[in-house]
Amino acid sequence: VYFGTRPPAAGPTPVAVAAAPDKTALLAVLPTDHVLGDPKAPITLIEYASLTCPHCAHFSVAVLPELKKKWIDTGKVKLIYRDFPLDQVAAKAAQIAECAGNERYFGVTDLIFRGQPQWAASQDPIAELGKPLRIAGMGENEIKACLANEAKANEVIADYRGGETLGVNSTPTLFINGQLYKGPRSVEDLDKTFGDLAK
Repeated sequence: VYFGTRPPAAGPTPVAVAAAPDKTALLAVLPTDHVLGDPKAPITLIEYASLTCPHCAHFSVAVLPELKKKWIDTGKVKLIYRDFPLDQVAAKAAQIAECAGNERYFGVTDLIFRGQPQWAASQDPIAELGKPLRIAGMGENEIKACLANEAKANEVIADYRGGETLGVNSTPTLFINGQLYKGPRSVEDLDKTFGDLAK
């Protein structure tokens, strides 16, 4: 943005970069967010996760289905899932999930987390990850095109930067109505927290 009185030097046209949202905005639903449940639910659970993190996989496979039944499907809690990839493989997996689109997004992240012990430990994790994703209708060509899609890569980076702004430095990190909770949480822990907030 040019504020001076001199004309800007000739050169490439500056690209408009959206300003990073502030902390308050980051604790609410952003236009780019993936939301599970009723977006108007009174309790907001934001999860920052890495698709290669075993604790995140445990949360997704063992804890989230219970929370979904009790709290999300009943309209009391909405889950906002955001990427906080801890390595390049997680960043690529997150990019692939972004390409699945909103309709398939949570189904695809669930498939990725469930298969994590197999694909994440393989010689070629992304090729291995492609196998279960065929079920979700994502073939090899779609995955290749997705990994070449800079806009999708930028969505993952934006999630990560937002997490950094909020002080996230490990996964899973949860925010419940703006309050920070680090590390794994059991169904019982979250039941109690949600129960107290719902009173």
